[in-house]
Amino acid sequence: MTDIFDVIADGTRRDILQLLLRRSTEGDAGTSVSHIVSELGISQPTVSKHLKVLRDAELVSVREDGQRRFYSIEVEPLEVVDDWLVPFLVDAFGDDAPDIDLSLVPLPDGAAHAAEVVGRAAASAKHVVSTALKRLGA
Repeated sequence: MTDIFDVIADGTRRDILQLLLRRSTEGDAGTSVSHIVSELGISQPTVSKHLKVLRDAELVSVREDGQRRFYSIEVEPLEVVDDWLVPFLVDAFGDDAPDIDLSLVPLPDGAAHAAEVVGRAAASAKHVVSTALKRLGA
């Protein structure tokens, strides 16, 4: 399997993943290649090349409908990145994080998936902001 870090190192592939993530949170069951092309403003051959790399890394799945293909993000392979990255991200509370006792009711599968997607997006946003602040010397 291709190293996931090599796959996500490419900006165009990250843009495709972000688009697919956004579309999945909007409830779309897949995004067509033509939609990706028009949304990102890059050529169809370029999109297809990057989608093949993402498919080989199992970061996207494809559903065929006649001549059209619809792509969806697969978040599970990103757990490798998450597991590697988390130790580098310092929680705002550090060791002083309060203990919260909540009686949790299991979420339905769809809600659990949506919560995971939102959580990953939030973690990504936190990382981007933290990195930007560090670059600004804040």
